[in-house]
Amino acid sequence: MFKSNRIDTKSPPKGKNNFHAGNAILSITGIAILAATIFTMWTPSNLFSNQMQNIYDIWQSQSNEAYPTPTQLPPARIGIVAGHYGNDSGSVCSDGFTEMEANLKIATLVVQKLKALGYTVDLLEEFDSRLNQYAGLALVSIHNDSCEYINDAATGFKVAAPAESQYLDRSERLEKCLIHRYHEITGLKFHVNTITPDMTSYHTFSEISSETTSAIIETGFLNLDEEIIRYQPELVADGIVAGIECFIGKENVPDNYLSEMP
Repeated sequence: MFKSNRIDTKSPPKGKNNFHAGNAILSITGIAILAATIFTMWTPSNLFSNQMQNIYDIWQSQSNEAYPTPTQLPPARIGIVAGHYGNDSGSVCSDGFTEMEANLKIATLVVQKLKALGYTVDLLEEFDSRLNQYAGLALVSIHNDSCEYINDAATGFKVAAPAESQYLDRSERLEKCLIHRYHEITGLKFHVNTITPDMTSYHTFSEISSETTSAIIETGFLNLDEEIIRYQPELVADGIVAGIECFIGKENVPDNYLSEMP
């Protein structure tokens, strides 16, 4: 059957055309008003909070099938503070070796290892200007204890989370992961009895964004633990990296992990 390809050039009635145009103008105006209202309510802080929560939830997901490697996930920023770096020496040993040197060496290795795993990592000074409202999945500040001989019990490491946290469950998980994995890899014992308010109220905890989960670790005593701190910093760094990965990957930590330690 033959069909004509001619296009009908008759104009539609003017009244009907004007009606549609008017409706379109009203619709556009309404959308503009609605959009303006939404953006007025949508503050930068709300936007940031939602973004951080979404990224955190994705990283905490157990689905290895959807996200097989860190590089396929949303960027996960991690902050690593080298204690005393950029400010002072910290403890000074009899041969001139300083706590800051130990902290910086370990922190640098931690940053390198995390970057190799696909994370976005910042190496930060003790009072780094970037710490102001620092936003990331985690921040760990690395320190060491005294060079002076105290007693035979002055050996081992310490980990502390903030005394106050908006997300207590996250803080406890990071603390637990660092303690368990660091002990497991280095063999050092957790020196729980010497954790002080200076650690739980560490200044950086109140400077960073409340969305960022944080902890401070003293990786050992520079006297009795000198061998591992000064001469095996790779092992120390491995323990910290494993703790951070445990936290982000929501890996299992035994409930009785503290009682299992010597």
